[in-house]
Amino acid sequence: MCDEVIMIVVNPNSTSSPLREDDAPAGLSAAPAGPSAAPPAPSAFAAGSEHDDARRRAHAFRSGADRQFHGWAETYDRSLLNTFLFRPAYLALLEEIADWCGGEPKSFRLLDIGCGTGSFAALVASADWPARITALDFVASMCRKARDKAERVRPQRPADVVNADSEHLPFADASFDVVTCSNSFHHYPHQDAVVAEMRRVLAPGGRLVLIDGFRDNAVGWFVFDVIIQRIEKNVHHAPWSLVRRLFEQAGFVNLRQRKINLLMPLLVTVGEAPTEAPHADRTPA
Repeated sequence: MCDEVIMIVVNPNSTSSPLREDDAPAGLSAAPAGPSAAPPAPSAFAAGSEHDDARRRAHAFRSGADRQFHGWAETYDRSLLNTFLFRPAYLALLEEIADWCGGEPKSFRLLDIGCGTGSFAALVASADWPARITALDFVASMCRKARDKAERVRPQRPADVVNADSEHLPFADASFDVVTCSNSFHHYPHQDAVVAEMRRVLAPGGRLVLIDGFRDNAVGWFVFDVIIQRIEKNVHHAPWSLVRRLFEQAGFVNLRQRKINLLMPLLVTVGEAPTEAPHADRTPA
């Protein structure tokens, strides 16, 4: 099984579509405007109101998340979403990790944010990479499932499972070499804060791979902004341009974006922490 997974990961015949800034007018701007459309810059008058709205959204998410996801934890691994959404995302994450490793079996520290029941962490462990794996989720019942799975898959060195908030990661700066996040970013009420935290815990040269619903074409808009929005409420699938801007604001370099998956399209965004900290220009004495 592991050999098969790795063979898929390093397969160069990818059907994904890379996204660049100059693609936007022709390929993406015709998408229907929906609830997840990037908001315009607020006026000074509106800023206070938007801040209040953000606080209300955050409170609504946190107050309902544990109850909602507790029920999901029992059926999560049997959902059809595993076939149509989660597995394609996991394979894309594995591709990016293999690319970052450069084909070498080097050891690395992995943090998977929004780990759910720990399926991706278990997949990495079963691939027998020399990785120290940490999986994090906000919901306690998901973490319990993830711990059970981690101990079954690699009992001699199971993943560390942490119950914590992605906006306040309980780790020191530069603690990880790779950070992954798939199909959970739309649940985070303060996405800029989450991306900034991801950047903080990445070591120089480390890689962030973030995958979430691609809502910038007609199919994605209908799936994520109409169907998912009605089912889950209080979610925000960010446009590709906004995700890119959040990465840039957090200080990531070597940004890449691509679209994968036809029926439930996904946006893959990859960025790296600079190998050297930025410094002010020095004027010779």
